[in-house]
Amino acid sequence: MTIRTSKKTVTFRRPFVLGGLDEVLPAGTYSVETDEELLEGISFPAYRRMLTLIHLHAKPGHPGLTQTLTIDPNELDAALKRDQALAEIPVGRNGSQKTLKGTRESRREEADRQAIERGEDEGMIVHPG
Repeated sequence: MTIRTSKKTVTFRRPFVLGGLDEVLPAGTYSVETDEELLEGISFPAYRRMLTLIHLHAKPGHPGLTQTLTIDPNELDAALKRDQALAEIPVGRNGSQKTLKGTRESRREEADRQAIERGEDEGMIVHPG
């Protein structure tokens, strides 16, 4: 069995959660390691992810005490995608969710408006109001 380990860093611009964890992790750069096993018996090299680890930062008041967690790589990918999507939404100066919520509502209203317009093209009757 041939195993390779790859290391990368990921950066979250906003606090985030990973499935299975009860806490919100702070924004920042994290080190991630992935172990992959070579799949044998096929005509081209292919690997299967076996283990993914994320190294967490030391908590305030506990310098030098770090944690390493085993995580689902698909959950990490999903968290990174959510972070990227949220990075495009402006937040208030103090990081308040109020501005973010208002922006989400604006996007929802825009999506509703577009859905109604598509409905008109599908024969939906719209009465001017």
